[in-house]
Amino acid sequence: MKTASLAALLLSTALCATSYGWQAESDAPKQPIEFNHKLHSAGGKQSCTTCHAETESGELVDIPDVPKCMSCHNSIAPRTSAEQKLAAFAKQNRDADWVRVYQIPTFVRFSHRQHAQAGTQCDVCHGPVATRTSLRREKQLSMGECMTCHRENNASIECGSCHEPR
Repeated sequence: MKTASLAALLLSTALCATSYGWQAESDAPKQPIEFNHKLHSAGGKQSCTTCHAETESGELVDIPDVPKCMSCHNSIAPRTSAEQKLAAFAKQNRDADWVRVYQIPTFVRFSHRQHAQAGTQCDVCHGPVATRTSLRREKQLSMGECMTCHRENNASIECGSCHEPR
């Protein structure tokens, strides 16, 4: 029985590694509004948490909605097509349906808060987002990558640390 369970776990891990792995630049998802992370974070203008706040539980971080964007952009005349589109979305009281770049499998428990409290910087998992004009998945979100990082940082590698008990 244990051999079959282990084989199933290894197979699902391999499938997830390909499903949730690296994307070529041409695979960057088309977003409803072109957002330039480099422009917003160059020279330390804004940190990741300025726009991506932790949810109440701290497990996830928010993808900003249009009102969050407009909290800064209300005072900026829309010059670019992206800024004009944002202003139009705000005027229509419509949200941008952002396409997720990273998503972990549902059977994995992950806490952004726990990783942030341990001192893990966002770019460890998400890549050098602050230098990008468009985002694509460039880091592997595989069990192997996570285990390597946990070992390097003396974090738990017990199955129950990241996976729901069966």
